[in-house]
Amino acid sequence: MTTVQLSKRLINVEEYHLMAEVGILKPEDRVELIKGEIFHKSPIGSKHASCVNLLAKMLIIRLGDEAVVRVQNPLTIESLSEPEPDIAVVRIPFETYEDRHPTPADVHLLIEVADSTLEKDRNVKLPVYAEEQVPEVWIINLNDAEIEAYQFPQGQKYKQMTIFQAGESLQIPGFDLEISVDEVLKLN
Repeated sequence: MTTVQLSKRLINVEEYHLMAEVGILKPEDRVELIKGEIFHKSPIGSKHASCVNLLAKMLIIRLGDEAVVRVQNPLTIESLSEPEPDIAVVRIPFETYEDRHPTPADVHLLIEVADSTLEKDRNVKLPVYAEEQVPEVWIINLNDAEIEAYQFPQGQKYKQMTIFQAGESLQIPGFDLEISVDEVLKLN
């Protein structure tokens, strides 16, 4: 049996935007571009939405004008990827992102809230974030009521992964602020 090598035609960010402009991708299409491929995004359940809203409110209040908190908006990773993390804490000033989306150099922290998307977040998105040197990523694991913090990107992996559970707190990178697992996951 012979193996046939097939090649894919990958889409770049510019083509992806053009597809939206001409109506191939419609506003109601929930998709994101990862490594040149268009992935459908899972429907957002109420627990997921509630956690994202709580995190956004918490971070906006605590960080104030020290950072920009973006909610489910694009991050231009490289020419073939434009994922939409649930939360991106990026550098100020706010006006920087009027003409472009943030890039990894702008990021303090990315947060993915995961229930049904846990495997996709760990195995598809996380390697892209690591490869492009996003300094820290948290996966809020709603299934196991814990937060996975990934630090020190190297290649397509993070050198350190720490799991935070009930009663523990995480330091927001670049700021003298902490967030407790209990408040994020409403464990009180």
